[in-house]
Amino acid sequence: MTDDVVHATAPAQAPDTPARPLPPVLAALRRLPFTIAFVAALIAVGAATGTLFSPAADKPWYDQVATGIPAFAEGRWWTLATSPFFVDHPLVYLTLLPLVVGGIGWAEWRFGWLRTLGLFAAGHVVGVLGAAGLLLLVSQTGWHWAVQLTQNFDVGPSCGALAALVFAIATLPAPWRLRARIAVVIWVGISLLYLGQLHDVEHAVAMVAALVASGWLPAFRHPAGRPSEREWRLIACAGLIAIGVIQIIDLLVPYDGPLGQNEPVASFVDVAIDVVVIALIANGVRQGVRIAWIGAIVIAAFNIVTAALGFALLQFMVAAEIIDSPAEFLGGLIAPAVLWAALLVVLIAGRGAFRVPLRRSRRTLAAEHLSTAQATERLARFGGGTISWMTTWRGNRHVAAGTGAITFQPHAGVAIMLGDPIVAAGEHHTAFEEFERVTQRAGLIPCAFSASEVSALAKPAGWRSVVVAEDTIVDLPGLAFTGKAWGAVRTAINRANREGISFRMVRLADEPWSVLAQVRAISEQWTGDKGLPEMRFTLGTVEEALDPATYVGIAVDADGSLHGITSWLPVHGPADPATGEPRVIGWTLDLMRRRDGGFGPVMEFLIASAAQHFSEEGYEFLSLSGAPLVRPAEAAAGPVDQVLDQVGALIEPLYGFKSLHRFKQKFNPRSASLHLLFRDEGDLPRIGIALTRAYLPDASLRDLVASAAAAKPAPAAGGEGAK
Repeated sequence: MTDDVVHATAPAQAPDTPARPLPPVLAALRRLPFTIAFVAALIAVGAATGTLFSPAADKPWYDQVATGIPAFAEGRWWTLATSPFFVDHPLVYLTLLPLVVGGIGWAEWRFGWLRTLGLFAAGHVVGVLGAAGLLLLVSQTGWHWAVQLTQNFDVGPSCGALAALVFAIATLPAPWRLRARIAVVIWVGISLLYLGQLHDVEHAVAMVAALVASGWLPAFRHPAGRPSEREWRLIACAGLIAIGVIQIIDLLVPYDGPLGQNEPVASFVDVAIDVVVIALIANGVRQGVRIAWIGAIVIAAFNIVTAALGFALLQFMVAAEIIDSPAEFLGGLIAPAVLWAALLVVLIAGRGAFRVPLRRSRRTLAAEHLSTAQATERLARFGGGTISWMTTWRGNRHVAAGTGAITFQPHAGVAIMLGDPIVAAGEHHTAFEEFERVTQRAGLIPCAFSASEVSALAKPAGWRSVVVAEDTIVDLPGLAFTGKAWGAVRTAINRANREGISFRMVRLADEPWSVLAQVRAISEQWTGDKGLPEMRFTLGTVEEALDPATYVGIAVDADGSLHGITSWLPVHGPADPATGEPRVIGWTLDLMRRRDGGFGPVMEFLIASAAQHFSEEGYEFLSLSGAPLVRPAEAAAGPVDQVLDQVGALIEPLYGFKSLHRFKQKFNPRSASLHLLFRDEGDLPRIGIALTRAYLPDASLRDLVASAAAAKPAPAAGGEGAK
């Protein structure tokens, strides 16, 4: 009785429900409280004081909130705390806010608000006080520029934001870390040399301090080593572009900085010639072209000699009254000469990175080239992956990798390795490093497409990996189509028996002309429906199915009419260690074609019958092949994966890759990821173009656009998503 009363009066317990996830924008904002608060405070202070609409330097209280040597001399040390919340001109908000949001926001995303606050405060204090101490020291020499800056004031949070940005850059992987640091150094260096305002000096001090600290602290330290060929090219190219920008500034922009005063007198033709010449040489240097490297050395040497000649003739020009100010003349010579000398040192030190011939026809890999027969013999000796037989197809090139082989296709300046290196176990990493070396020396971008997990683990240091396909593998030992999971397959087999459809495993090259003609007709009908040529590279055609090493399964009725075909590529394991005889351990599905209006579940019937046939022959597995642009649902999606998902959705109506992948699940396969291996994300646009050319070498841009516009949704099931 008591229990009944208690239960009746107790409050009902609400079922546990998972908290609704926040929208992505709100979730991101929750991670940036310091950035949001600081930006809000910056704008609020500007609105309250009127500096949002008029220069702060014009306010009577400006010297009470601004930092500078005069403020510190008069004991106004509180300005270190007040100056970050003001800017000296309203237009500065447009350039400052991206730095504040980008630098502070990125650092807060990586380190949290408390550490970012510490980095910001330290960068601001070190930049402001360091610049003040440096100017006090240099002004003792009487240098007009330094003496002038000792009387100036400054406000703004740029020092702290720049320091936070430098620390955030330290978390980037190579080579993006080097690229970002070069960009920051060039930006700050040009501003210091050619503008030379107080805040430019503060930026330089804060940047140097942040670079030193981020390289010294164990949490940010990275192992140092000699730059790679690619990094030498990058450094030289960046230096050349920086010098070109400085020349444009020198020609067009008036300045009054540490190099003296300059009133430019330049014509459009002068500027255009400089820009074109620098652009041409810089692009060649970026590619490692030998003649561009020679040209850069000649230009650097010429400028250094010119500067030396100017120094030698200085006294004569002063005596002849050719120049009015020796100091300004020297200022115009020293900085360019130092920059050209630094570039010359880089070009000479990294000379081994600039060996690429100018003519593309001469850009061959510096490795032993193999014939298809030689590469096939090494495949039979060492074995390969589920797509390795595709390396024997036409259009591929082969080079030696030790005693093994690497197969690749060059497209759009990219060398695409097909699948895994054909090497002995444990030699994949060495093969990848050799491939990277010889392709870069030929001016090509290296990558590997549809590489297995073994290759993904053996990729060179610093390379990236992204899943681009999911292989589906059916294990053959003990195969039996029993149980609910095999219901669709059993139904197809039983229906074929009732309708008089039989299965034959043949060598297509040995079949009579009537069979071959039907195969070609079915394939051409499928291709015509797509409006695009047949895809190649990792997708075979009837020509590849004619290979004597390839088996072809056909579904034929009592009248001899074909209803569908599948082709199967051999998968080699390592040769027998005792006899050296090649061993085929499995088969990979390649071509899938069905006749319109024919037997409905023909693909289920063909694949199941082939599985039974190969199981009875004692093979280990069947690979139903990887569906391109399909990755495991549980895999984390990074930015590159999200782009690939969008590309897959775009071409899904044309080729039905996802529909095909769902169809293959009827055979209860296990999955194995196939990877795209590449140096870094900067290579992906070119790799995307190269893969498009590899898969559709005969398709024009007009074909691609027209087919995408006219694409219809792909079939959802059955064999309709035929490969």
